[in-house]
Amino acid sequence: MTDDPKLDAIGSLIARLRRSDMISENEVAALAGLISVCRDYPARAVVARPREHLEKSQLLVEGFVARQTELPNGRRQILAIHVPGDFLDLHGLLLKSLDHDVVTLSPARLAEAPHAILRETTAQYPHVARLLWFSTMVDAAIHREWIASLGRTAAGRIAHLFCELQLRLEVVGRADADGYALPLTQIDIADATALTPVHVNRTLRHLREAGIVDFRTGHVAIGDLPALRRIAGFRPDYLYLEQQPR
Repeated sequence: MTDDPKLDAIGSLIARLRRSDMISENEVAALAGLISVCRDYPARAVVARPREHLEKSQLLVEGFVARQTELPNGRRQILAIHVPGDFLDLHGLLLKSLDHDVVTLSPARLAEAPHAILRETTAQYPHVARLLWFSTMVDAAIHREWIASLGRTAAGRIAHLFCELQLRLEVVGRADADGYALPLTQIDIADATALTPVHVNRTLRHLREAGIVDFRTGHVAIGDLPALRRIAGFRPDYLYLEQQPR
């Protein structure tokens, strides 16, 4: 924590970006200057709706947030799970609206970045513009990996989700090899992996009995991370965490 709430708000974003690029102190200050206000939301709050006109983008400071859509059969499909340091709707700067809902999965704090300030800052700091563009490209890579994960077994899908979140949370200081807090339900896991809740429950029981991972009471306890990664076929290169100055 610092004496500057705006710097605190972007702390996880900076930690994430520094895994893949160099950022100067002036650029850190520029990113902090994007923030106008932080707001707290309860769990299961809708913070953006489809086709709603956007004049700001939102950065997740604390908590977990999902992008989701409702299928014709009425079932929810979670399209992405965001962790602290993620922009939830940065592409709204150009598109001006979303084609899906953005909903908190847990109590969450969001920092708002008005589009007018985003435009000014990215024009003044071209490298900051590239950093934010890079962030949206990583989001797209994660989306592609989630689509590819539909070809995995049920155990592979769930294991891959747990492996991905473990690494993404570790980058921002919220996980280690033994586990992490994940205040989601088994229904959330089902909706993120395109499985039924019954199938998720059965698969989680098998993984727990094998001593590989235990997901209960909002926490992922990892008993054997190498085995979890083998089941998932997890290769983290799509997260682009190697430093490549741009």
